[in-house]
Amino acid sequence: MTEQEVLEIFKKTGAILEGHFLLSSGLHSNRYFQMARVLQYPRIASTLAGELVARFTGRDIDAVIGPAIGGIVLSFALAEKIGVRSIFAERENQVMSLRRGFIIEKGENILVCEDVITTGGSVSEVLEVVKSYGGKIAGGCCLVQRGKHNLDFPVEFLVKIEVENYFKEECPYCKSGIPLVKPGSRNLSI
Repeated sequence: MTEQEVLEIFKKTGAILEGHFLLSSGLHSNRYFQMARVLQYPRIASTLAGELVARFTGRDIDAVIGPAIGGIVLSFALAEKIGVRSIFAERENQVMSLRRGFIIEKGENILVCEDVITTGGSVSEVLEVVKSYGGKIAGGCCLVQRGKHNLDFPVEFLVKIEVENYFKEECPYCKSGIPLVKPGSRNLSI
């Protein structure tokens, strides 16, 4: 699939929102990618996962992990395509960790996924969890890469799009009095 075809799927499912948003990174933006809207359709999720999995052909992958909440459905769809297990990390007392009986065996090759990567903060936290168990990073992927992230390894993506992000103090939408919306899953105060 081309990036344009993927963007059309996002548009048809209402996954691209316009307005004034508080991102999980703490930055503000006029565009938000609500991937839950596209991933709610199993056939579409499977198709998108297949596009990402094709980029990891020949790599040894034992499990797929994503951060809660955005990476859970994508992790499952990717793992189903590869034929491995899917797990997710979640915050407990503000620290990303494995819960619910999930484990990573030492030496396992783990594919890390996220629905949207802006700065790479949540993925960095998941990487630390994988490493703390002695897992190896088999690769990283996302549906949308919003500009340049801070990760120190290659990330496969279906769409890379430059979206302007602002610190609160510099945000033109705040200065214009446009109401701020926080659609993401991380507890941030507005």
